[in-house]
Amino acid sequence: MIQRPSLRATTRLLAAALVISPLLAACAGGSGVKKDTRYVARDVNTLYRAAQDRLERKQYKVAAALFDEVERQHPYSPWARRAQLMSAFSYYMDREYTPAIEAAQRFLSIHPGNKDAPYAYYLIGLSYYEQISDVTRDQKITEQAKNALGEVIRRYPDSRYAADARLKVDLVQDHLAGKEMEIGRFYERSSNWLAASIRFREVTEKFQTTSHTPEALYRLTECYLALGIPEEAKKSAAVLGANYPGSKWYDRAYDLMRKHAPSA
Repeated sequence: MIQRPSLRATTRLLAAALVISPLLAACAGGSGVKKDTRYVARDVNTLYRAAQDRLERKQYKVAAALFDEVERQHPYSPWARRAQLMSAFSYYMDREYTPAIEAAQRFLSIHPGNKDAPYAYYLIGLSYYEQISDVTRDQKITEQAKNALGEVIRRYPDSRYAADARLKVDLVQDHLAGKEMEIGRFYERSSNWLAASIRFREVTEKFQTTSHTPEALYRLTECYLALGIPEEAKKSAAVLGANYPGSKWYDRAYDLMRKHAPSA
Protein backbone atom coordinates (compact mmCIF):
# COMPACT_ATOMS: atom_id res chain seq x y z
CA MET A 1 0.00 0.00 0.00
CA ILE A 2 1.36 3.39 -0.95
CA GLN A 3 2.23 5.68 1.96
CA ARG A 4 -0.43 8.26 2.79
CA PRO A 5 0.25 11.81 4.00
CA SER A 6 -1.06 12.55 7.47
CA LEU A 7 -4.62 13.86 7.43
CA ARG A 8 -3.65 16.79 9.61
CA ALA A 9 -0.85 17.92 7.26
CA THR A 10 -3.02 17.54 4.19
CA THR A 11 -5.90 19.41 5.79
CA ARG A 12 -3.63 22.32 6.72
CA LEU A 13 -2.30 22.60 3.18
CA LEU A 14 -5.74 22.43 1.60
CA ALA A 15 -7.43 24.71 4.07
CA ALA A 16 -4.71 27.34 3.68
CA ALA A 17 -5.93 27.95 0.14
CA LEU A 18 -9.52 28.48 1.21
CA VAL A 19 -9.35 31.40 3.61
CA ILE A 20 -12.84 32.57 4.40
CA SER A 21 -13.58 36.27 4.60
CA PRO A 22 -13.47 37.76 8.13
CA LEU A 23 -17.16 38.64 7.93
CA LEU A 24 -18.29 35.11 7.20
CA ALA A 25 -15.80 33.55 9.58
CA ALA A 26 -17.11 35.73 12.36
CA CYS A 27 -20.66 34.65 11.58
CA ALA A 28 -19.85 30.96 11.22
CA GLY A 29 -21.08 30.14 14.68
CA GLY A 30 -24.58 31.47 13.94
CA SER A 31 -27.92 29.72 13.94
CA GLY A 32 -28.04 25.95 13.52
CA VAL A 33 -28.98 24.21 10.32
CA LYS A 34 -31.27 21.21 10.02
CA LYS A 35 -29.61 18.07 8.74
CA ASP A 36 -32.22 17.95 5.99
CA THR A 37 -30.70 19.83 3.04
CA ARG A 38 -33.74 19.71 0.78
CA TYR A 39 -34.37 22.88 -1.18
CA VAL A 40 -35.33 25.80 1.03
CA ALA A 41 -34.77 29.25 -0.43
CA ARG A 42 -32.22 31.12 1.69
CA ASP A 43 -30.13 34.20 1.14
CA VAL A 44 -26.54 33.52 0.15
CA ASN A 45 -24.98 34.69 3.42
CA THR A 46 -27.21 32.47 5.56
CA LEU A 47 -26.68 29.46 3.33
CA TYR A 48 -22.93 29.91 3.14
CA ARG A 49 -22.64 30.42 6.91
CA ALA A 50 -24.61 27.22 7.46
CA ALA A 51 -22.28 25.28 5.16
CA GLN A 52 -19.19 26.73 6.81
CA ASP A 53 -20.57 25.90 10.24
CA ARG A 54 -21.07 22.25 9.27
CA LEU A 55 -17.57 22.10 7.85
CA GLU A 56 -16.05 23.45 11.05
CA ARG A 57 -18.01 20.82 13.00
CA LYS A 58 -16.54 18.15 10.67
CA GLN A 59 -19.95 17.25 9.29
CA TYR A 60 -18.45 17.04 5.85
CA LYS A 61 -21.29 15.37 3.97
CA VAL A 62 -23.84 17.97 5.07
CA ALA A 63 -21.35 20.77 4.47
CA ALA A 64 -20.78 19.60 0.89
CA ALA A 65 -24.52 19.45 0.23
CA LEU A 66 -25.00 22.96 1.61
CA PHE A 67 -22.11 24.36 -0.44
CA ASP A 68 -23.73 22.76 -3.48
CA GLU A 69 -26.94 24.57 -2.54
CA VAL A 70 -25.09 27.89 -2.52
CA GLU A 71 -24.09 27.31 -6.12
CA ARG A 72 -27.54 26.02 -7.10
CA GLN A 73 -29.59 28.76 -5.46
CA HIS A 74 -27.21 31.64 -6.16
CA PRO A 75 -25.25 30.72 -9.32
CA TYR A 76 -24.34 34.33 -10.11
CA SER A 77 -23.21 35.27 -6.63
CA PRO A 78 -19.47 35.78 -6.02
CA TRP A 79 -19.86 33.11 -3.34
CA ALA A 80 -20.94 30.47 -5.84
CA ARG A 81 -17.38 30.19 -7.13
CA ARG A 82 -16.00 29.80 -3.63
CA ALA A 83 -18.72 27.31 -2.77
CA GLN A 84 -17.63 25.05 -5.62
CA LEU A 85 -14.17 24.72 -4.12
CA MET A 86 -15.48 24.36 -0.58
CA SER A 87 -17.81 21.63 -1.78
CA ALA A 88 -14.89 19.79 -3.37
CA PHE A 89 -12.88 20.16 -0.17
CA SER A 90 -15.78 18.91 1.97
CA TYR A 91 -16.24 15.85 -0.23
CA TYR A 92 -12.49 15.16 -0.05
CA MET A 93 -12.52 15.37 3.75
CA ASP A 94 -15.46 12.93 3.77
CA ARG A 95 -13.40 10.57 1.55
CA GLU A 96 -15.99 10.94 -1.20
CA TYR A 97 -13.35 11.25 -3.87
CA THR A 98 -15.45 11.00 -7.03
CA PRO A 99 -17.73 13.97 -6.20
CA ALA A 100 -14.66 15.85 -4.93
CA ILE A 101 -12.99 15.41 -8.31
CA GLU A 102 -16.18 16.32 -10.16
CA ALA A 103 -16.67 19.50 -8.14
CA ALA A 104 -13.05 20.59 -8.68
CA GLN A 105 -13.26 19.81 -12.39
CA ARG A 106 -16.50 21.79 -12.67
CA PHE A 107 -14.79 24.76 -11.04
CA LEU A 108 -11.88 24.55 -13.50
CA SER A 109 -14.19 24.28 -16.50
CA ILE A 110 -15.99 27.48 -15.50
CA HIS A 111 -13.03 29.41 -14.00
CA PRO A 112 -9.86 28.05 -15.66
CA GLY A 113 -7.80 31.17 -14.97
CA ASN A 114 -8.92 31.76 -11.41
CA LYS A 115 -6.29 32.31 -8.71
CA ASP A 116 -7.54 29.17 -6.93
CA ALA A 117 -7.05 26.95 -9.99
CA PRO A 118 -3.75 25.50 -8.61
CA TYR A 119 -5.64 24.37 -5.51
CA ALA A 120 -8.36 22.74 -7.63
CA TYR A 121 -5.79 20.80 -9.66
CA TYR A 122 -4.01 19.75 -6.48
CA LEU A 123 -7.25 18.57 -4.89
CA ILE A 124 -7.97 16.42 -7.96
CA GLY A 125 -4.50 14.89 -7.70
CA LEU A 126 -4.92 14.17 -3.99
CA SER A 127 -8.33 12.60 -4.55
CA TYR A 128 -6.83 10.13 -7.01
CA TYR A 129 -3.75 9.60 -4.84
CA GLU A 130 -5.82 8.65 -1.80
CA GLN A 131 -7.47 5.87 -3.79
CA ILE A 132 -4.26 4.07 -4.82
CA SER A 133 -4.49 0.39 -3.97
CA ASP A 134 -1.78 -2.20 -3.42
CA VAL A 135 0.33 -3.50 -6.31
CA THR A 136 -1.67 -6.71 -6.68
CA ARG A 137 -4.64 -4.77 -8.07
CA ASP A 138 -5.34 -2.74 -11.21
CA GLN A 139 -3.32 0.47 -11.33
CA LYS A 140 -5.61 2.72 -13.39
CA ILE A 141 -6.15 5.01 -10.41
CA THR A 142 -2.38 5.15 -9.87
CA GLU A 143 -1.89 6.39 -13.42
CA GLN A 144 -4.64 8.96 -12.95
CA ALA A 145 -2.96 10.19 -9.75
CA LYS A 146 0.36 10.46 -11.57
CA ASN A 147 -1.20 12.46 -14.41
CA ALA A 148 -3.22 14.75 -12.13
CA LEU A 149 -0.28 15.52 -9.86
CA GLY A 150 1.85 16.04 -12.95
CA GLU A 151 -0.59 18.71 -14.09
CA VAL A 152 0.01 20.63 -10.86
CA ILE A 153 3.77 20.51 -11.44
CA ARG A 154 3.52 21.38 -15.13
CA ARG A 155 1.06 24.24 -14.81
CA TYR A 156 2.15 25.72 -11.48
CA PRO A 157 5.77 24.72 -10.81
CA ASP A 158 6.29 27.53 -8.29
CA SER A 159 3.03 27.12 -6.41
CA ARG A 160 2.80 25.98 -2.80
CA TYR A 161 1.44 22.65 -4.04
CA ALA A 162 4.14 21.73 -6.55
CA ALA A 163 6.73 20.54 -4.02
CA ASP A 164 4.25 18.20 -2.36
CA ALA A 165 3.03 17.01 -5.76
CA ARG A 166 6.62 16.13 -6.74
CA LEU A 167 7.06 14.02 -3.61
CA LYS A 168 3.83 12.19 -4.31
CA VAL A 169 4.76 11.61 -7.95
CA ASP A 170 7.96 9.93 -6.75
CA LEU A 171 5.89 7.65 -4.53
CA VAL A 172 3.50 6.94 -7.40
CA GLN A 173 6.42 6.06 -9.68
CA ASP A 174 7.74 3.65 -7.07
CA HIS A 175 4.30 2.12 -6.78
CA LEU A 176 4.00 1.60 -10.55
CA ALA A 177 7.45 0.05 -10.63
CA GLY A 178 6.35 -2.27 -7.85
CA LYS A 179 3.44 -3.41 -10.00
CA GLU A 180 5.80 -4.23 -12.88
CA MET A 181 8.01 -6.18 -10.48
CA GLU A 182 5.03 -8.12 -9.16
CA ILE A 183 4.05 -9.19 -12.67
CA GLY A 184 7.67 -9.94 -13.61
CA ARG A 185 8.14 -12.21 -10.59
CA PHE A 186 4.94 -14.05 -11.47
CA TYR A 187 6.22 -14.75 -14.97
CA GLU A 188 9.59 -15.77 -13.57
CA ARG A 189 7.98 -18.26 -11.18
CA SER A 190 6.16 -19.69 -14.20
CA SER A 191 9.48 -19.96 -16.09
CA ASN A 192 8.17 -17.51 -18.69
CA TRP A 193 11.57 -15.88 -18.89
CA LEU A 194 10.96 -13.68 -21.92
CA ALA A 195 7.77 -12.12 -20.53
CA ALA A 196 9.50 -11.64 -17.17
CA SER A 197 12.52 -9.95 -18.76
CA ILE A 198 10.23 -7.48 -20.57
CA ARG A 199 8.67 -6.42 -17.26
CA PHE A 200 12.00 -6.08 -15.49
CA ARG A 201 13.47 -4.13 -18.38
CA GLU A 202 10.47 -1.79 -18.18
CA VAL A 203 11.46 -0.99 -14.60
CA THR A 204 15.09 -0.27 -15.52
CA GLU A 205 14.08 1.99 -18.41
CA LYS A 206 10.98 3.83 -17.18
CA PHE A 207 11.40 3.72 -13.40
CA GLN A 208 15.17 3.75 -13.03
CA THR A 209 15.16 6.22 -10.12
CA THR A 210 12.90 4.04 -7.98
CA SER A 211 13.86 1.64 -5.20
CA HIS A 212 13.04 -1.36 -7.41
CA THR A 213 15.81 -0.87 -9.97
CA PRO A 214 18.55 -2.95 -8.23
CA GLU A 215 16.29 -5.98 -7.95
CA ALA A 216 15.07 -5.50 -11.53
CA LEU A 217 18.67 -5.63 -12.79
CA TYR A 218 19.31 -8.79 -10.79
CA ARG A 219 16.13 -10.38 -12.13
CA LEU A 220 17.21 -9.48 -15.65
CA THR A 221 20.49 -11.26 -15.01
CA GLU A 222 18.53 -14.34 -13.95
CA CYS A 223 16.24 -14.19 -16.96
CA TYR A 224 19.03 -13.72 -19.51
CA LEU A 225 20.95 -16.67 -18.08
CA ALA A 226 17.81 -18.81 -18.25
CA LEU A 227 17.25 -17.70 -21.85
CA GLY A 228 20.79 -18.73 -22.76
CA ILE A 229 22.17 -15.26 -23.50
CA PRO A 230 24.96 -14.83 -20.92
CA GLU A 231 26.37 -11.73 -22.62
CA GLU A 232 23.13 -9.85 -21.88
CA ALA A 233 23.21 -11.22 -18.34
CA LYS A 234 26.73 -9.88 -17.98
CA LYS A 235 25.60 -6.40 -19.11
CA SER A 236 22.80 -6.32 -16.54
CA ALA A 237 25.14 -7.47 -13.78
CA ALA A 238 27.71 -4.86 -14.82
CA VAL A 239 25.14 -2.04 -14.70
CA LEU A 240 24.05 -3.30 -11.29
CA GLY A 241 27.63 -3.33 -10.03
CA ALA A 242 28.40 0.12 -11.41
CA ASN A 243 25.35 1.78 -9.88
CA TYR A 244 24.66 -0.30 -6.77
CA PRO A 245 28.01 -1.85 -5.78
CA GLY A 246 27.02 -2.33 -2.13
CA SER A 247 23.61 -3.79 -2.88
CA LYS A 248 22.64 -7.31 -1.88
CA TRP A 249 21.30 -7.69 -5.40
CA TYR A 250 24.75 -7.10 -6.86
CA ASP A 251 26.25 -9.73 -4.54
CA ARG A 252 23.65 -12.20 -5.74
CA ALA A 253 24.20 -11.30 -9.39
CA TYR A 254 27.96 -11.67 -8.98
CA ASP A 255 27.54 -15.14 -7.46
CA LEU A 256 25.08 -16.09 -10.17
CA MET A 257 27.42 -15.04 -12.98
CA ARG A 258 30.39 -16.76 -11.38
CA LYS A 259 28.42 -19.99 -11.05
CA HIS A 260 26.56 -20.12 -14.37
CA ALA A 261 28.59 -18.00 -16.79
CA PRO A 262 32.15 -17.61 -15.50
CA SER A 263 33.54 -16.98 -18.98
CA ALA A 264 30.93 -14.42 -20.04
